[in-house]
Formats: sequence, structure tokens, C-alpha cells
Amino acid sequence: MSEVVLVEASDWQAWSQNHDAVIIDVREPFEWAMGTLPGAELIGLGSLFGRLNDLDRDRAILFVCRTGNRSGVAAALFVRHGFDEVANLTGGLVALGLA
Repeated sequence: MSEVVLVEASDWQAWSQNHDAVIIDVREPFEWAMGTLPGAELIGLGSLFGRLNDLDRDRAILFVCRTGNRSGVAAALFVRHGFDEVANLTGGLVALGLA
């Protein structure tokens, strides 16, 4: 079984480009409205389990949230359900000065 990759704030863009990653923001819509990473898709943490089959298991995923806690939970969930390339943005959007 694979493990969650921890991506430092300074490396998120290079990592996501090098891995052709989907970026998923797991915050709530009101948080999303304050800003997120370019190209990110909003799927709130509460809705994520129901979307497991909607996402490509062969594509890398970078999960993001405000501080990295919720995205860490999301990343662990996806690893447990057989996704191979799963990453969490360490420190979240706060580490990038975006939250």
C-alpha cells in the first residue's frame, strides 16, 4: 500500500506539475470563496467519501485545506481506498499565505 506524500508549500506547484496532479481543496464553500490554489477543484471533506469513484485512481491527487489537517484526513482516506499517488500540502494554504 502506498503512503501519503507530504508536499512542502514551496514545492506544491512543481510537485503538481511533475505528477500531472489533480488539486482538490477539501474546505467548505465559504472558505473556498476566500481563495485557493490555481486549478483546484472544491470537494468538501464531508462529500469526499461519496466521490471516491468519480476520481481517476491512476492520476496523482494533491489535497489542500487551510492548515493541512483536513487534507491530511482526506489523503489518508484515499490511500486506504487504493489510490496510489496521494499527497497533502503541508501547512495548508496558511503556509502559502493564502488563508
